[in-house]
Amino acid sequence: MKKRLSALVMIGGVVVLSGAMVGCSSNPYGDSYGVADTRSIQQVRYGTIMKTEPVTIEGEGQGVGAIAGAAVGGILGSKIGGGSGSDIAAIGGGLLGGYAGSKAAEGVTRRNGVNLTIKMDDTGETIAIVQEANPNMMFTVGQRVRVNVDGRTARVVPE
Repeated sequence: MKKRLSALVMIGGVVVLSGAMVGCSSNPYGDSYGVADTRSIQQVRYGTIMKTEPVTIEGEGQGVGAIAGAAVGGILGSKIGGGSGSDIAAIGGGLLGGYAGSKAAEGVTRRNGVNLTIKMDDTGETIAIVQEANPNMMFTVGQRVRVNVDGRTARVVPE
C-alpha cells in the first residue's frame, strides 16, 4: 500500500503543495504476514510477559519528504527576484521546503507501539521486543506468548 505524503510550504507569500510517495505495510501487527513471510521457517519460542510499555515508533521516510520539499522549495524560490536575490530565495526555499517535507513525512508514518519484556521458557533469559500496538491483540503481565523468530527479527503473539 502506498500513501501520498503532502507538505505545505510557504515561499514568498505563496503556499506550495509538495508531494512524495511513501510505502507502508497494510497491517504491521504480530498477526499479519506479508508475502515475503510465507513459506519461511521461523524458530518458535515460548515465554511469559514480564512488562509492557507503550512506545512511539518514530516516523520513517523523512528523507523522501525532505528531498521532495527541498526540491520544490528550491525551484520555486529560484523564481523570485533575479541574480543573487534569486539564489538566496532558492536556498531559503530549499531549506524551508526540506524542513516542512521532513516533518510531514514523520507525522504520517509515526505509530503507536508496545515494548514487550519477555522471560523465555527455554533459556530463562529476558528479552525485549518492540512491535506496533494492535488494539485487537493486547498483552498483559503474566500472559503466555509465542515468539516467532526469523533471523534478527521476531513477532510476539498470544499463545
